[in-house]
Amino acid sequence: TSSLPLGCPPAMHLSTWQERTSSTPSAAYYQPSPTAEYDEDSPGGDFDFFSNLVTKWEAAARLPGDSTRQVVVRSGVVLGRGGGAIGRMLLPFHLGLGGPIGSGHQFFPWIHIRDLAGILVHALEASHVQGVLNGVAPASATTNAEFARALGSALGRPAFIPFPSTVVRAIFGRERAIMLLEGQKVVPRRTLAAGYQYSFPELGVALKEVIA
Repeated sequence: TSSLPLGCPPAMHLSTWQERTSSTPSAAYYQPSPTAEYDEDSPGGDFDFFSNLVTKWEAAARLPGDSTRQVVVRSGVVLGRGGGAIGRMLLPFHLGLGGPIGSGHQFFPWIHIRDLAGILVHALEASHVQGVLNGVAPASATTNAEFARALGSALGRPAFIPFPSTVVRAIFGRERAIMLLEGQKVVPRRTLAAGYQYSFPELGVALKEVIA
């Protein structure tokens, strides 16, 4: 999951234990908004290419009948070593050229890769867990600008040079640029209620572990 290009939603992983199913599309299911807050019961999945893709992933992962306990985990941007979003950000930030993308005001739902794996394991092992879980950190109000500052702080580098929206659209195309320039405030309400204990609930600690 952490090796995907910047701006792509995490790929779906499908795991089956006996009669249990767990899959992880992305938080792109929810419509970008500067004010709305989305939990697992919020509507979505029908407003652009990526949201429709997530809907199709979930439909493909769903097993027929009601006898099988099924869990879908919608993950945010996955932070891990060796690639992915962080891997592509490190060079400009190391050079002191990092900063927010676009306005920086957009929400940036994220999760450490260990917690994403932990949620999947919890979903498989806890028989009471079923339905949709949001695979995002509890610090769901993180904005892109706050993420940039936290990454700069973890690296001991400044992080104030913005990446203009026009450049983002030119490099990544309209569809992928939307995922970078617009965001969603996604909360893991059901994930927390299901009893999962996060190893990396705070962004600063998660980033320090990733770049250590």
